[in-house]
Amino acid sequence: MQQFFIKNGLVVIGGAIQGLGMGLFLFPQSIPSGGAGGIAILLNYITGISMGPSLWIVNFSMLLLGVQILGKRFALWTFLGITMTSLSVDFFETHFTLVHRHVFLDLVIGSILLGTGIGILMRQGVSNGGVGVIAFMISTGRNILPGKPLFFLNAFIFLITAAIISWKIIFLALLSQWISTTMVDLICRLEIPQPYALSWRKKP
Repeated sequence: MQQFFIKNGLVVIGGAIQGLGMGLFLFPQSIPSGGAGGIAILLNYITGISMGPSLWIVNFSMLLLGVQILGKRFALWTFLGITMTSLSVDFFETHFTLVHRHVFLDLVIGSILLGTGIGILMRQGVSNGGVGVIAFMISTGRNILPGKPLFFLNAFIFLITAAIISWKIIFLALLSQWISTTMVDLICRLEIPQPYALSWRKKP
């Protein structure tokens, strides 16, 4: 029971940190946080649905794809993570505004927070939702760190998003992904004894 509450707390914390990076730093600058963020920005651009609900819809849709392969327990924990992330995004977008903004500082800070949150989730065997579900399946199946597949999947969606909205965002999006996926791998490599933690090791 204690291990359950520890994992639950870490999933909530990971989702909240991820949402903080997205809602307070990345989304206000129209920088996609990832593949799901890119699709959510498209939904917001096309339909006017706010970013929090848009992100939840995209993440939940992707999660349905992974249930059969990764199991119901994985799906339930990931559902908690993506719900916490969406609530966090909506909270910080609604209640906090940075007066003096700089796009590069927002990108760096937001990407570090994003990667930290995703890394915490993945150490607990939980995906951050969206294309992270697919990246998680690839990383567990091939026993590799999740950062690289996550980067390439997200980059593909960024190209589509940039083609529809603006090509100016592609550089910022790719730089953000490089920073955040580097943080994901860094968090996953940390040797911190904890219940339910995954041991990510590259194949020799």
